[in-house]
Parts: sequence; structure tokens; C-alpha cells
Amino acid sequence: MATVVLLGTLDTKGAEYAWLAERLRGHGVDVVTVDVGPLSDAAADVTAAEVARAAGADLAALRAAGDRGRAMEAMAAGAARTVTGLHAAGRLDGVLAVGGSGGTSVASRAVQELPVGVPKLLVSTMAAGDVTPYVGAVDVTLMYAVVDVAGINSLSEQVFGNAAAGVSAMAREYARRRAAPATGHRPLVGLSMFGLTTPAVDEAREELDRLGYEPLVFHATGAGGRTLEKLAGDGRFAGVLDLTTTELADDLVGGVLSAGPGRLEAAGARGVPQVVSPGALDMVNFGPRATVPARFDDRTFVVHNPTVTLMRTTPAENAELGRRIGAKLAAARGPVTVFLPLRGVSGVDRDGGPFRDAEADAALFAALREALAGSAVEVVEDDAHINDPGFGRRAAHRLHELITAGR
Repeated sequence: MATVVLLGTLDTKGAEYAWLAERLRGHGVDVVTVDVGPLSDAAADVTAAEVARAAGADLAALRAAGDRGRAMEAMAAGAARTVTGLHAAGRLDGVLAVGGSGGTSVASRAVQELPVGVPKLLVSTMAAGDVTPYVGAVDVTLMYAVVDVAGINSLSEQVFGNAAAGVSAMAREYARRRAAPATGHRPLVGLSMFGLTTPAVDEAREELDRLGYEPLVFHATGAGGRTLEKLAGDGRFAGVLDLTTTELADDLVGGVLSAGPGRLEAAGARGVPQVVSPGALDMVNFGPRATVPARFDDRTFVVHNPTVTLMRTTPAENAELGRRIGAKLAAARGPVTVFLPLRGVSGVDRDGGPFRDAEADAALFAALREALAGSAVEVVEDDAHINDPGFGRRAAHRLHELITAGR
């Protein structure tokens, strides 16, 4: 029988969670309750004290300190360890949580540690506006609570009832898949793509498909890079073809599409074979032109569309990007090849293009070479533009060689 973990603060939401548990059992699933309330002494399958201990904390000491922020951080860490442990033990086929800002922050921290594919449903008063902190890089489903989580009434009964029915069905399907895993899937390869590197990535994707892989393409818009890192860290990929590392430029300069400082690290830490290229590192992304900070007024811009403005990176920024990327790749535990497209790194960085800057590209390439000197990383200097026919195919074929050499 499938099992749904009910995760929440049972001291303040005990009645609601008891109602949900009854509904879930009525839908034919088992229920495991996990109490993350730092002030709670409620009965639960996993008590608040046990959740705190999972984080290396003592519940009584957290209460005595009187620091709510610290207590919630500890309960979030403990909840994450608890749900991953339940999943590893085969006692979690789905997670359901209901709450406001505090409960949602704890629950979201926990479910983001679970693999993609595990049902994760959060019913929250915060399911509006920017939900990035709650979703992270995994397949979290958010349902707006409509009314506050303050008792069961004629409206919340409908919303919570739908949530219970939905997560029950998802959990049963997940349990079925886990009991009888699909066979015959081709090895997965992750690719990163931007509009201005699309020709190269499309060519690489077609070559990887021909070579017997299932290519998964991630849009390098911050969320895409974080998801690529998450799946690589989870061991889902046979290899990664990271042709579009542009998110690192946003992280360095302050653009709107950063995937965080950890971009380009998970595959290396996992030992996954990688082929990497500095695709679209000639640009930083902002919103509409009027939103670009005034300190950049003297820079070169391309208005990509009404909501996206591109700003050319400088030689100094490119040199720093080369150093950062080189350090990440030199530390990789698996094989890495870097392809340098010497005639331009994006669709607008080519002869006659608005971002063509040979000095900036040269600074990027030189810093990469220097950072990788003496390492095991192979550097291929390709006298081509990144989108020239053949570049993506050559990169894909090299990744195939790295993967097959390690089998």
C-alpha cells in the first residue's frame, strides 16, 4: 500500500492534520505523520523531538533559547533528513503539507531533498507571487490554500479534500512505479541551452539521440541550471553536455538569471563525465531595458525582446569567469573536456554581431587555459563559432567517448 507523509506543525494545525489523515486513509493510503512544530508535544509517528534530533539539535534547548528563526531552521534540517530517510526505507510515496509561511518554508526545505518524481504537494497561503524559494529545483506542486489554515470550514474542506485526493492518487502511482521499475530506458544526458546557443545544442541533441542516449535539455534561465545541477547530483545522468554556462555570468555580475554560485559543480562532485563550453558567457541578463541598474549605462546592450535585455560582459568579467569555471572543472572527480569555440560563444558574438568582442573572448579563453593548466581536464580549441555546423556534433561525440571509456 502506498504511504503519504503528512508533514506539519501539529501543535497549531493538529485538527487540520487529523482531518487530512482520515481523508487520506479513506483514499486507500497509509499515513505517516511528521511533526515539525518546535513548540509541539503532539503525538505523531515522528515527533517534534525526533525531528530536532535528526538535525543534531535538542528540542528543549531550542525552546529555552527563544530564537524562533534558529528553531525553524533546525526543524527544517531535521525534516529534510527525516523524509529522505523515510523515502530510502520505502515508507514514503508522497508528501502533503499545509500551512502558512513558516510551515511552508520548513516543508519546502524537506521536499526539495527528495528526488524528482516523488509526489510533493504543498497547500499554502504563500502559493502566489514569487514561489522560487518553495519550489527550488524539484517538481513541487503548490496549491493555494485560499483561506488561512485555521480550522476546517466549508471552503477549506474543498481545498484540502482535493489535495488529499490528489496526493493519494499520485502516491499510489509512484508506489506502482517503484514496485515495477520501467526497463529499457536509454541512458540520460543533460544539456544546457539558451536561445543564442540553440543551433549547437540542437545538433548535439540529435547526435546524442543517434548514439543511443535520451537527451534532456534545460533552459539556462536560473531554474534550468539549478534543475540540471540537482539531477546531476542525484546521479540521474550518464553524462552532461554543458554547452551553455551563461548563468555563471549572471551570478558574477548581478543579472536576473543566476543559478547560484554552485552552478557547474554537481556533475564534477558526482564523477559524471562532462563536456563543457563557455556558451553565452558574453552576456548578462536583465529584464526590460528600464530595469537595468544605472551603473551599467555605459555598457553595450541588446534588447532581446520586451522582457529580456542582454548586456555584454567585459574582458575583466570574462577573465574572472574563466578562473571560476576552471577551478570548478579542475576539481571534478570525473572526466572533463572543455570545448572553446574560438570564433564566438553566442549568436550575437560573431563577426559583425553586436556582442563581438575578440578581446573579451580572448580573456575568457586565456583564463580558462591558465586555470586548467596541469589538471586532468582536456581543452579542445575549436576554430569555429559555437553555432557553426559540426561544433555541437563534435562536442556530443566527445561526451560519448568519455562515457563509454568509463563503462
